[in-house]
Amino acid sequence: MLAAPLTDAGLTPYHAVRRSWPKLAPGTSAVVIGVGGLGHLGVQILKATTAATVIAVDTRPEALALAEECGADVTVAATDDAATRVRDATGGRGADVVVDFVGVNSTLALGAAVARPLGDLTIVGIGGGTLPVSFFSVPYELSIQTTYCGSRLELEEVLILGASGRLRPRITTFPLTEAMDAYRQMQAGKLEGRAVIVPTPAG
Repeated sequence: MLAAPLTDAGLTPYHAVRRSWPKLAPGTSAVVIGVGGLGHLGVQILKATTAATVIAVDTRPEALALAEECGADVTVAATDDAATRVRDATGGRGADVVVDFVGVNSTLALGAAVARPLGDLTIVGIGGGTLPVSFFSVPYELSIQTTYCGSRLELEEVLILGASGRLRPRITTFPLTEAMDAYRQMQAGKLEGRAVIVPTPAG
């Protein structure tokens, strides 16, 4: 059951992080916005595969607690001063890499506000937000990209991380007969991590 979410919730953040590996050397920082089903694995992937300081941002205290459990070095509540607090955590330099697992207007704006010049802002969340881009609206030479899923080779690497114990998804299991309850909990924002539907044994 632990492997079930890795093909999606593990592979997608892995691909997003992997493409920015060259910018995540010792002394750098990475920001994860949204510590949900994908974001909590994004934190673990950053800790397992890079030397960056990992800063996690979310609106929910329980999500920030989960980020700490997953290895985040710094957690920041998504309040009005979040950008200032994140930049302070980077020593004023700005984050080398920002991965937005939400993708609404406010998180996209936060990502652009905390990224450093020449950094990466990768949008994974499909919250439907937009980010106005002009010459002076984002840091100089900031790379902004969207990404989704990953390759078969990357999936193999994700599964190796899972088998080694360095990537452990937080899951809640539901029998097939209660699958709709999983959707209701997700809609209400009450589901921590990922839902795994377990087929009902024939009998």
